[in-house]
Order: sequence, then C-alpha cells, then structure tokens
Amino acid sequence: MRIKLINPNTTASMTELMGEAARAVAAPGTDIVLATSRSGAASIEGHYDEALSVLGTIDEILEGNAADAYVIGCFGDPGLLAAREITGAPVIGIAEAAMHAATFIATSFSIVTTLERTRVISEQLVRNYGMQDHCRRVRATDVPVLDLEKPGSSARAIILDECEKALREDRAEAIVLGCAGMADLAKYLEGRLGVPVIDGVAAAVKFAEAIVGMGLRTSKVGDLAYPLPKPYVGKLSSYAPTELFPMTKRQSAERFAISG
Repeated sequence: MRIKLINPNTTASMTELMGEAARAVAAPGTDIVLATSRSGAASIEGHYDEALSVLGTIDEILEGNAADAYVIGCFGDPGLLAAREITGAPVIGIAEAAMHAATFIATSFSIVTTLERTRVISEQLVRNYGMQDHCRRVRATDVPVLDLEKPGSSARAIILDECEKALREDRAEAIVLGCAGMADLAKYLEGRLGVPVIDGVAAAVKFAEAIVGMGLRTSKVGDLAYPLPKPYVGKLSSYAPTELFPMTKRQSAERFAISG
C-alpha cells in the first residue's frame, strides 16, 4: 500500500517530522511517500496562507505516481474536498482524522493549536465535522508554527501548560494536537498528562490504511465527482479539467490546447 503524505507548506524539515510520525504507526507493507509543496508559504498560519497552499497540494496529487491514499498534513485540512474531487483514492485530512479518533476513545476533547489567529479555522472545522458536542474548546498557544522546530524554543513547555489547562478548566478527557508540526510531541504529552493525546498525522495514516484495506474509494456521485470540464484562464489555465480528468496538469494543458 502506498500512502502519500503531503505537507502543504514548503518547509521540508516539517515534512520529515511528519514522516517519522507516520512511519512509526504504519503497518508492515505500507510505503509512506513524503511530499513537500513546491509552492506556497513556509508555514500556514491564516486564511491567506491556507488558500494559496491548495494548489501545491493539488500538484502533488495530479503529478507523479498515483498513490493508494493521500494524507493532507496540515490541521486546517486545506483543499480537502477539492483534493477528493480530483482522485478516486481516499484523501484524509489530519484534523478530521484526529477529531474522529478522539471520539472513539473519549466523550470530550480539547484542541491545542498554535497561533490565536488560527483558532477560528479550527473552530470552523469542529462545526463542519459535526464535533460541537465533543470538542470542549479550541485553545491557542500563540506559538508560531516554525518555532516548533527551533532549537531552544519554549514551545514544548507552553503547549504542555495549555494542555494541562484544558484538562483542568475544560474538563477534557483527551487532547487533539492542532498542528502537524506537533506530531513528535504526542507521546511526550501523553506521558505527562495521563490522557490520550491524538496526533492527526498518525490518525490519518491509520484511517487511510483501513479505508484502502476495505477496498473503498472516494464516491464520484454528487459533489465529489470529478470537476466539470471547462476552460480556465490566466495563471490557472494549466489546471483546467477535461473530459479525461483526472490526469496530470501537463496532460490536461496539452489536451485542452488540442480540444479547445
């Protein structure tokens, strides 16, 4: 089984960190292929960053060898539904996976994330995924994403402190880590807190394995059907879907030039 783990930001060291978390839980025979976006921001910390990260994710799905499943390694799940449109392979977002995993082992959880400005993105996902009855609170630490990897950073202590507050003040029974860059903290925090701590990267990989193992693919009836053929113009012309979708961007551009 081949699972492609896509980092929608351009920081390769963070991709490697996620890869370690993914490979630690992957079953024997599962090949974790890492991909770092070649376009976009070094970290995704707002709506603008997130919106511009989607094309890099789409590139990684449409180009290169196809995978049995894809994981989007950003807690905002940027471009998740668009990604599901362009492939029949399962596409798993780490936020959706983490929240579902939390509900299997606890009746309540709190999300501990990075910057305050990204809190609303996580809160929107809680509503979108129907988790309002399970999620006690989304807590921001105001730790920048790139500080998670910075030597000498106080990020780990700050995150631990916020998790302790979630248990004490929210009465949460589990913690969901609200950033892919926190993937390496799950076991450390779980040991300190004494409650389940869910890393979305690991959860997404295991869900991907299960869905592929069941022989399931993304429905192509309704809103997740392949995109409708139509011309795109300007900088996005090479992304134009055709009647032969899905295909690589290069093939799509060539096909459109011939037929249109």
